[in-house]
Amino acid sequence: MINKDNHRMIGIILAVVGASFWGLGGTVSDFLFQQRDIDINWYVTARLLISGIVLLAIYKIRNRKSSIFSIFKNRHHIFQLLIFSIFGMLLVQYAYMASINYGNAAIATLLQYIAPVYIIIWYVIRRKERFQAFDFIAIMLTLSGTFLLLTNGSFSALVVPMPSTVWGIISGLALAFYTLYATRLLTTFPSILVVGWAMLISGIMMNFKAPVWQFEWSALTVSTSLYLTFGIIAGTAIAFFFFVNSLNYLTAKETTLFGTIEPVMAIVASAVWLHVTFQIFQLFGILLIITLILALSFKKQNATE
Repeated sequence: MINKDNHRMIGIILAVVGASFWGLGGTVSDFLFQQRDIDINWYVTARLLISGIVLLAIYKIRNRKSSIFSIFKNRHHIFQLLIFSIFGMLLVQYAYMASINYGNAAIATLLQYIAPVYIIIWYVIRRKERFQAFDFIAIMLTLSGTFLLLTNGSFSALVVPMPSTVWGIISGLALAFYTLYATRLLTTFPSILVVGWAMLISGIMMNFKAPVWQFEWSALTVSTSLYLTFGIIAGTAIAFFFFVNSLNYLTAKETTLFGTIEPVMAIVASAVWLHVTFQIFQLFGILLIITLILALSFKKQNATE
């Protein structure tokens, strides 16, 4: 028998490791793009295809009596899955990787994590929620933190490459859509099944642009293979599985709070391992965005109570 303390500790370990793998996965991707000349298009294809297969395999192993094809029995669900796969999963993954490719993992992760603010703005525009003081503070933190992060306080120039900035913003917007649209499928099917199929479908689509078999296998070293394995499997499929599985041991509010480790891990790993440096006002911008992420996490906690 597992006592309550051990039960909770398992959940904390799963949530922390899952979020850390997500953050480290972005940094490893950065390393592969900049120092091992891995093509971003091929990498996104491999990342989506392999992670989709892994997640569907995990689902089948854990649910032997359930069919992984149950999501295809209804035309409406098929249509929703295709929309989610293209405009949610594929766009999030590609935009995030493109932002890393043109800039670095820390900046890309922080720009993506602004997604909840886009969701707040969407709800206010659609009049599903009233504009509250918290919403105003969140938007001000976003604008201030992002401005300082991208410009280091200068009104005349960016310190982050423009393509990285644009793709990072697209990644955040796509993540907002991903989050909002996914609820339609997640009310009917398990998250691992939905995400697994979305990854596999979007990976198949990317395969037309960058076939997974078109790779310089002869030039592949042992170390690059290990980095690819971590970035593709641990930093994507296993990270998602661990994080979602932590919900079996923790409350949703606790898991959400532990999820804030991801951007912190990306920043620390980028600075320590890849020697990415940040200027003084950029650091202040990072602090503002981390504060925003924590505030949004606490708000989600209150919403689930």
